[in-house]
Amino acid sequence: MPKIIGGSLHEHRAQTRQKLFAALSNLMMDRGFDAISLADIASAAGVGRTAVYNHFPDKESLLLGFITHETEQYVGTLERALEGVDDPVEQLRTYIRQQAQLKRVFHLAPGPDLRTVLSRGTQQRLREHAVIVEDTLRRILTAGIECGEFPEQDLGTTVQLVNACLSGRLIPEDPAQRERAIEATEAFVLRAVGAQELVAG
Repeated sequence: MPKIIGGSLHEHRAQTRQKLFAALSNLMMDRGFDAISLADIASAAGVGRTAVYNHFPDKESLLLGFITHETEQYVGTLERALEGVDDPVEQLRTYIRQQAQLKRVFHLAPGPDLRTVLSRGTQQRLREHAVIVEDTLRRILTAGIECGEFPEQDLGTTVQLVNACLSGRLIPEDPAQRERAIEATEAFVLRAVGAQELVAG
């Protein structure tokens, strides 16, 4: 019987999943998802390969579990950051800053684009997770249009373009350079959505 991590079987399962997620995340910083095996993930997590199958039947299921977890964590952080921020322009600035905090594992991972190595079903489920974050941006832009801060526009296109800009952005590690990069990104996105304060200025 494998040694139980934590005080209960539930804690053990949760901690094992966390170790698997951390292992996958770290491995994807060095190589593409297609070049990582379940054996690699088990080894990096310090668990037996059978333990992986106790949680996930295959590599794509593990990736989906990881992204579900990361999305839930991120959306929770994003919503907390937006609490008490009423002005749509400031909400958009907050959204941009939160996006800049994200580790860009999936955008920067070496190897083929994830969309080219995953099954159609997994691609669809990944898209569903992206929509959860997009809904927050859509809500901010809608509020801005309704109060006259942003002009009328095709929200579907704007949401896609803003997120494409943010997801492809490399933010420097140096604090001063990082702040300049984020400020430049804020100004670019605000201009792109037609923020009235910039148009007036």
